[in-house]
Amino acid sequence: MKILALEHEKETAHAADFAPHLKDEAAHVWRLQQSDLVREVYFNAKQHTAVLILECVSLEEAREALDQLPLVKAGLIDFELIELAPYDGFARLFAESDLLS
Repeated sequence: MKILALEHEKETAHAADFAPHLKDEAAHVWRLQQSDLVREVYFNAKQHTAVLILECVSLEEAREALDQLPLVKAGLIDFELIELAPYDGFARLFAESDLLS
């Protein structure tokens, strides 16, 4: 299952709180990517928050993996998880009723 993970910084977090964790955070995300759990990693260009695409068996597996990130463990961020489904709209292009017109 493909899952979109959107980082949200906690309101109580301050910029200086992040610095001690950033190297460990990057290393942990790299390990998740090497294990094929994290497939893509981006930053939101405006907010500089993480946007990840994960491939997991379930939302619970994704949550458990992301809960191990140093910034999550430190209580500085959390993630909104969104289960993605394949786009099936192209089928409309080949609908039987449209072919007869």
